[in-house]
Amino acid sequence: MRSLRKASGNKLTVMMQVCNERGRYLESSLAQLSEIADEIVIVDDASTDGTPELCRTFPKVVRLVELRRPLFAEEWKLRSLLWETAVSTDPDWLLAIDADESLERRTVRALRELINQDRYDWAALRMYDFWGSVTHYRDDPWWNLHRRHTMMLVRYLPGYHYAYPKWDHHVPRLPMTCAALPGLRTELRAKHWGWAGDASDRLAKYERYKRLDPDGRWGSIDQYESILDPAPNLVRWIEEE
Repeated sequence: MRSLRKASGNKLTVMMQVCNERGRYLESSLAQLSEIADEIVIVDDASTDGTPELCRTFPKVVRLVELRRPLFAEEWKLRSLLWETAVSTDPDWLLAIDADESLERRTVRALRELINQDRYDWAALRMYDFWGSVTHYRDDPWWNLHRRHTMMLVRYLPGYHYAYPKWDHHVPRLPMTCAALPGLRTELRAKHWGWAGDASDRLAKYERYKRLDPDGRWGSIDQYESILDPAPNLVRWIEEE
């Protein structure tokens, strides 16, 4: 596989799954990604709000799979379909990002240097959960993803065994088998806007989690309950230039 690792000229394909994201963060996310990606691949999970039409307005979106029946309740199938569609475009590297996420400007500038090397096969970033606004992120025992690393970038090696765990929810964005390859944990940062809406938006997400995973089989019941915390610990975001 060593010959497949290029130190320059690598093609970057962005992979994203979406569902009813129009009017939220998708447009700004695709605008940013269009500046850094060679191609964008999207699987739409049976949207009903015109999300696919919005995706088609971006020329970098080269593949758009529209599902008629949603797969969100079987997330491993959704992730697997997205992966298979993305690798069919012959990428060198893949960036897995959600419709409600964006990259810090410093991360955007560092991406090409990060993939144009032949030592590492994946890279992990710090992901911050913004809460109730786009100015503050949450930092407490239940919401501290930024204190760990999230694998978001991976080199595609044809012939390597890529596989997702067969979980219905909280499936990792990249195949779990990528972790066996040599990787790099960076201090580059990404922003998750999914919790940045108002209290009614968070309540709707809480109710969805409790409906789909009432026994906490795929996640933590205590973390689900913490969504309703009226006074979570919030920290002001400071953009690193």
